[in-house]
Amino acid sequence: MNLHKKNIPNYLTYFRIAIIPALILVFLLADMFGNWGYYISAFLFALAGVTDWLDGYAARIWQAQSNIGRFLDPIADKLLVATCLLLMVWTKQADLLPAIAIVCREILVSGLREYLAEIRISVPVSKLAKFKTAAQMLAIFLLLLGGGNQEGFCSIIGHILLWVAAILTLITGYAYMKIGMKHMAE
Repeated sequence: MNLHKKNIPNYLTYFRIAIIPALILVFLLADMFGNWGYYISAFLFALAGVTDWLDGYAARIWQAQSNIGRFLDPIADKLLVATCLLLMVWTKQADLLPAIAIVCREILVSGLREYLAEIRISVPVSKLAKFKTAAQMLAIFLLLLGGGNQEGFCSIIGHILLWVAAILTLITGYAYMKIGMKHMAE
């Protein structure tokens, strides 16, 4: 295997992390750019989402999983989501309660996975959790795209999907905790 190919998934993860400061800057300066600021923010978020899918795909097809990739990939995802949610709550483009539910669940599940990994227990991602992630990512994209227009189609659908993602967050978080508690009690 070409050493360069083996590193592409990690480079994509690094790129995803590097997008975050650019996204913050564009988001904070969005008013200067008019609607383009929101479109650029949404584009950067979508680009980060594509790199997330691409790095996982590349790692699988090239059998290029690495310890740094296993460590950084979920962190990059959580940093991206938390950053966008915080920015949008701050500017009142997203509701506080679903954002808190999503961020708290991510922290809880990360800690749980870390604990379970120490005792050599793997918890696979459920289909419902994948659906939650899809709803969450689409919600954030639409809310970014909708910008300050709270009555626009993108914002309305984004708000609905964010609440759907938050409800799924609570359901999947509870399911993961149930599994974790079972192993902690043993």
